[in-house]
Amino acid sequence: MDALNDARSTAPGRFEGGAAFCEGRYVPLSEAKISLFDWGFTRSDATYDVASTWQGAFFRLDDHLDRFFASLGKLRMTIPYSRAQVRQILHGCVRAGGLKDAYVAMVCTRGVPPRGARDPRLAENRFYAYALPFVWIAPRDKQLAGIDMHISERLRIPAASVDPTVKNYHWLDLVQSMFEAYDRGRDTSCVVDERGNITEGPGFNIFVVRGGVVRTPDRGVLEGISRRTVIELCDRLGIPLRQEPVPVADVLAADEVFLSSTGGGVLPIAKVNGQPLRLAHPGPTTTRLYDAYWAMHDEPAYRDPVEYTP
Repeated sequence: MDALNDARSTAPGRFEGGAAFCEGRYVPLSEAKISLFDWGFTRSDATYDVASTWQGAFFRLDDHLDRFFASLGKLRMTIPYSRAQVRQILHGCVRAGGLKDAYVAMVCTRGVPPRGARDPRLAENRFYAYALPFVWIAPRDKQLAGIDMHISERLRIPAASVDPTVKNYHWLDLVQSMFEAYDRGRDTSCVVDERGNITEGPGFNIFVVRGGVVRTPDRGVLEGISRRTVIELCDRLGIPLRQEPVPVADVLAADEVFLSSTGGGVLPIAKVNGQPLRLAHPGPTTTRLYDAYWAMHDEPAYRDPVEYTP
């Protein structure tokens, strides 16, 4: 806990380019490590959340903390830090890395159980955090040039098996769908559920627009903070929105498709399965939401500025 109160440990830019909080202290990214025997590594028994800073301030950090602590509860994990202390640690990582625009993660793993034990209750849960330069799913020039999304027939892990509202590292289905996309010369991918409805992609939620109405899957997906932001912006802007099952055929027939993610906000899609969408890219609804999303970063209610001065 000393690192939390040690001003020198978070001196601005001490670890230029990024910093981590590991084993109770701030370290450069190159020194951030976990045990080979941590169940977070051997069993993907972990939860995490990813916030961002933009122009020196966190965006919707309270919402990310809410989801992270809810995930801890659902997975029966505990950490030795309060919510206020986790916030302080995340700020410390950004400050120590000297970052203005950052990708900031908080992670809890099951930890290492006693030798030979298979009872998860015996493991000591571990907390880690890190900040590195902002990560884009696709930079703006690629967004404008046109992202081509592949719809895989691969099934997302069913919600009855793994709760999708708990952010996790169970990505093998998503990773395999990415290989399918790359094999076809496409840029990214998404997967479907057992009924043939789209679910989500690697690190993003999906929205489709037809006739001015926005739709997004209502189940079997991570309830992303950027997804929530888009839903709130639709209400604010008077754009009709429905949360409901979205069949693949409806995606292929959409006027517009866009993604939402901390790694880029609102990201327009130009093609689905190699075919251009019905409206010119980027479409008008996507453009309105893109502009509103980034304007929201300037609203005091959603900003949590980082203190960079010593």
